[in-house]
Amino acid sequence: MTGAPAHQWTWVPVAGAKCRDGSPTGFGIRRSPSSTKLFIYLEGGGACFNGLSCATNSGSFNAGSFMGWTGGGGTQGIFDTTNAQNPVKDWNAVYIPYCTGDVHAGNAVGSVPGPGGPQNQAFVGYANIGLYMQRIVPTFSGVTEVLLTGVSAGGFGALYNYDRVARDFCPLPVSLIDDSGPPMSDAFLAPCLQTRWRTVWGLDGTLPPDCPQANGPNGGNIVAAVTCLGKKYATERLGLISSNEDATISQFYGFGQNNCAQLDGFAAPLPGPTYAAGLNELRSVYLSQSPAWGTYFVTSTTHTYLGGSGYYGTTVMGTPLTTWVGDMADTGPILNIGP
Repeated sequence: MTGAPAHQWTWVPVAGAKCRDGSPTGFGIRRSPSSTKLFIYLEGGGACFNGLSCATNSGSFNAGSFMGWTGGGGTQGIFDTTNAQNPVKDWNAVYIPYCTGDVHAGNAVGSVPGPGGPQNQAFVGYANIGLYMQRIVPTFSGVTEVLLTGVSAGGFGALYNYDRVARDFCPLPVSLIDDSGPPMSDAFLAPCLQTRWRTVWGLDGTLPPDCPQANGPNGGNIVAAVTCLGKKYATERLGLISSNEDATISQFYGFGQNNCAQLDGFAAPLPGPTYAAGLNELRSVYLSQSPAWGTYFVTSTTHTYLGGSGYYGTTVMGTPLTTWVGDMADTGPILNIGP
């Protein structure tokens, strides 16, 4: 991969990496030889844990899919190399697509319960990233700092995989920016829904082993992972972006309401104020335990910012989102912006 053309996207197929339908996959790179900085971006796209969610979640991504992406998403938002507001426009870039339905966190092969649940699915997003890192680290051996980021399912995935990426690049500084993938306490993200994810995706085998509190006795408490990261990486830079009433994540968390009564049906989303309360608790109770965490919360129902025009068009309390991202990605102040 070191011979990949500079300043253009190149597809890298990876032996053993696969999507949930079993088809092969890989990742993309864009080399910037004059830069010693690298950002790794994990794509979003829903999740697969019941018939309804799986029906709208892509189960494959190949070289052809990547070619289509490079002509669209590959030039927008955080990937735009022409916009002076983009603090990472000159960085080396890695694009990790999403086709495993498990927020890049699974390592299991199995079937999804309930009506319409697909059978014999490879929920191996976490395993794939392990294979990718074996290629990425030596390819970018000369970098001096790394940013791990992603949107939606990729935001959750960046958070989930941060510990292993930081270890793989150690002793380099590795920053994290999770866009619209906020874990919440059991009061807002029901343990029964977390249990479905743990069971279908095999999460108990991929959670950091030095954070046992994330394995709650009732199947919940995944939110403890953010506390563990904050304490373990207190000198790093860990960031979360979210709308205070994100309509998309509210819908996913809604499947847990009333003890998952509609887990395999049409569930109502969490009410906006309820979601906002969960987000506020996440910041005030869990993230606040470490100086490493910064947040950028927007009064909105919008879902994700980094991949599109919202990256450049969003300002909260006088701070443009691009400025906050630049601070978190590099050496600026770690701030908590917004409601």
